[in-house]
Amino acid sequence: MHAEQDYTSFVSCQALQGRGFTVFCANNDASKSGYMSDLNFEDMMTDVNRGMTYLRNLTDIDKVVMLGHSGGGTMMAAYQDIAEDGASACQGSEKIYHCSSAMDDLEPADGLMLLAANYGISTMTFLSLNPAFMDGSNASKINQSLNVFNPNNGFNNITRSNYTAEFKKAFQAGAVARNNRIIKYAGERLVAIEAGNSTNNDDEPFTIPASLYIGFDNLFFAQDTRYLAHTTQAWPLLHKNRTTTQLIPSIRVPANFKSIADQWEGGALKTTIKRYLSIFAIRVGDDYILGADGIDGIDYASSNMAPLASIKGVTVPLLTMSMTGHYDYLNAEKLHLNAGSNDTAIAFVEGAQDTINTSTAYESYPG
Repeated sequence: MHAEQDYTSFVSCQALQGRGFTVFCANNDASKSGYMSDLNFEDMMTDVNRGMTYLRNLTDIDKVVMLGHSGGGTMMAAYQDIAEDGASACQGSEKIYHCSSAMDDLEPADGLMLLAANYGISTMTFLSLNPAFMDGSNASKINQSLNVFNPNNGFNNITRSNYTAEFKKAFQAGAVARNNRIIKYAGERLVAIEAGNSTNNDDEPFTIPASLYIGFDNLFFAQDTRYLAHTTQAWPLLHKNRTTTQLIPSIRVPANFKSIADQWEGGALKTTIKRYLSIFAIRVGDDYILGADGIDGIDYASSNMAPLASIKGVTVPLLTMSMTGHYDYLNAEKLHLNAGSNDTAIAFVEGAQDTINTSTAYESYPG
């Protein structure tokens, strides 16, 4: 199950079944286009729980291992954390938004596999937030000093960008400032809703331009691949016919050469106030910095949808794997190092893309 994609035909469904495992692949009730952002946090957790309850009621199933891939990794890590620790896992004072007591009594799995789990749906929303967009203005009006697509800032079309140190500092500060403004506004609207001072008494629509979190909206590190480029430590790297232990480099190529900040369908996050705060919001400090081997300054614990926080509450056996052809791969290392389980394993797959298939985009020559 993935947060927003159709996983009934996902490669692992067939590949694991062909290797002797009983596999249950299912979809949640979120839309699958990737554009509408209609995710509801407690609905996601409840959908996973329905699947877990179904499997527990099958008499020939003894152990259930959950597999979370990409955004599904974020979802499954959050689910297992709450299933093991109860609703208190999403009700702490550090959280931007508190879940309800309905999140008690979720059925935990016996193990967790995270394949190319991303940095969190909330984290990816922040990493796609365009600071060059001037809130409240025409979406085509861009602050060029914060624009990743401005050649004066180091942007190169088609090839790798080389952003200047000055631009990097300004871009990061601009992203933090805009993120703070959005969270503040959403928090104020939540107070108004709960006080009965909104058009609707349960929630209200919330559209955030230039902030959709899906891959082609990712900014800075997508264009300048010097960032999120290698692991901090040496780990097993799976080659076609052998395994080595080494620092794991990314083989990804630059991407996202065209701004879609002025697009509603492809560029705007279309959600509600409560759904934004419970899923897409995350606090980021003034010490935020993108590095070659990681990201600093993000308060993962503030979010319900950041696996680097969730994984600390997971105690069942954990396998983290990732693919060197995608930036998500680096999160596998961070998840492994932050795991609450004392039974963990990690590996990376050479030459694979996010969907686990062989990536032809990174070949030096065909084949």
